[in-house]
Amino acid sequence: MKLSDVKNSLENLQEVRFVLPNGTFVPVHFHVTEVGVITKNFIDCGGTVREEKVVNFQLWEANDFDHRLAPQKLKNIIELSEKVLNLQDAEVEVEYQQETIGKFNLGFDGVNFLLEATQTNCLAQDKCGIPADKLKVNLGDLNKTATSCTPGGGCC
Repeated sequence: MKLSDVKNSLENLQEVRFVLPNGTFVPVHFHVTEVGVITKNFIDCGGTVREEKVVNFQLWEANDFDHRLAPQKLKNIIELSEKVLNLQDAEVEVEYQQETIGKFNLGFDGVNFLLEATQTNCLAQDKCGIPADKLKVNLGDLNKTATSCTPGGGCC
């Protein structure tokens, strides 16, 4: 989800809610403690130099259980960040403290923002010898057409 999508989604909301991948909600008294841009310059295992830029939100919760971040307040924070940090309309990632800091992609279901799980991946699979995925076959399915276990019968 791009930053412009987040701003547009905030327009018609009464409250800002974030849902974790397991379906639980981030507590309603969360704060957005950071909005920024993260630039990652790196070289992948195939030798290709890459650059990624994302807009980052950091969610945090404290003991101030009466705190609520209104949609317009979050939009104001985003707009100030755009002006001061010269943020581009990039994909948004969200950091949220769990056992360790979790890093999530961001989606929206029309009512709630969805924290979507991220995974690592090899960006140069064609250059570093990663084998193609093998066809997974259920061994029990191989014998369904065989009527007996004789040579040529298809059971072995």
